[in-house]
Amino acid sequence: MKVQFTETALRDANQSLIATRLPYERFEGILETMNKAGYYSLECWGGATFDSCLRYLNEDPWERLRKIRAKCPDTKLQMLLRGQNLLGYKHYPDDVVRMFVKKSIENGIDIIRIFDALNDVRNIEVAVDETIKNGAIASGAISYTKSPIHNLDAYVKLAKDMENMGCQSICIKDMAGIMGPQEAFDTVKALKESVKVPIILHTHSTTGLGMLTLQKAVEAGCDIIDTAISSFSGGTSQAPTETMAYALMQEGYEVDLDMAVLKEINDFFKPIKAEFLKSGQLNPVVLSTDTDALNYQVPGGMLSNLVAQLTAQNKMDKFPEVLAETPRVRKDLGYPPLVTPMSQMVGVQATANVLAGERYKNISKEVKAYIRGEYGRAPGEIDKDLQKKVLGDDEPITCRFADTLEPGFEKAKAEIGDKAQSDEDVLSYIAFPTQAEAFFDKRDEKKRNTFTYAIQKID
Repeated sequence: MKVQFTETALRDANQSLIATRLPYERFEGILETMNKAGYYSLECWGGATFDSCLRYLNEDPWERLRKIRAKCPDTKLQMLLRGQNLLGYKHYPDDVVRMFVKKSIENGIDIIRIFDALNDVRNIEVAVDETIKNGAIASGAISYTKSPIHNLDAYVKLAKDMENMGCQSICIKDMAGIMGPQEAFDTVKALKESVKVPIILHTHSTTGLGMLTLQKAVEAGCDIIDTAISSFSGGTSQAPTETMAYALMQEGYEVDLDMAVLKEINDFFKPIKAEFLKSGQLNPVVLSTDTDALNYQVPGGMLSNLVAQLTAQNKMDKFPEVLAETPRVRKDLGYPPLVTPMSQMVGVQATANVLAGERYKNISKEVKAYIRGEYGRAPGEIDKDLQKKVLGDDEPITCRFADTLEPGFEKAKAEIGDKAQSDEDVLSYIAFPTQAEAFFDKRDEKKRNTFTYAIQKID
């Protein structure tokens, strides 16, 4: 049996460990080597990379993608897309979703892994359809979680719905690293018996289960696993690529990875990790094993961001209380899986409850929108008192929320005007208006300064 690998160092691994603060220039020098490693795909875009490029790294996310594509012509490039949320934190109209998917593929993406935070398949239909229309691979992702209302039958039904929708592979997305080895075996086995498309497992090492879970998944027939080069693995990141490749090859599985090339990649990332540790941007807390996560189910990216936020406010002493409050908020909201944007919403609300010393004294606008039904169908029942506090006597939305939205691309294009130099710029503005405008202003200023300098040299 052949097992293929998706490398996450360029996206989820650095998102989970260093809150997606890895600039393109830091990994540019290793891309051509990564292209030769034998990976099934490089996960390099989507998730929080788009936001981080504009907000923190002063990079054009589209240009970043094009540069990676140029350096890696032989390896499939993969991104993570939040269905109707795209890469932002709210639902967008269908015309915007279609344009975003189309432009992602035009700029170099081969595989789009598409999920909905609530496993509401209505919210991935448009993205899946547009991905297939543009010749890329649509990979439907199940947001894996545990609760009184999530079970194997529900996941099998989701997988069947995704396959019927046209998804060419199904990913089990265990964002918090809470899937145990037996659960992985049972889930993969059930999916392999129920659908014909390849099965992928994405998990984290947060609870220490990562490698065991991947091993059992492969035994059950899992076709592709997500791993991170070892210097960027472990803790809230993924299991180490080299370790899993070595173990599986020893057991007789067919693995296409070149171990000598993997060593080159790892040696390249080692000093980068050391620098982030030294600067404090890589907090050792996120490198450790935390079995408490089996209870609070906080995913890697959310955990690193919680640490960063509390550290910035000098409130790290409240970290244990925030973690304890997280599952309580989740229960109140009907057990949504803790994946973006729900993980941020639950985490921010849990933090607000703890810091205010009173539960729901302040309710975020995103949580209010969720309770109104703007993110889709809640998996379970929302706490009635909380719902009453937000809605009053109003009823929540029950239709697909995007059906209530007017087309938005042309309106945004007119709004941003000449600041946008391309359709890609318009999409950046739609996703993150404030950050995109600030980036455009800096870009324009840089061009003006360059032009002035050139004129002076001519004179």
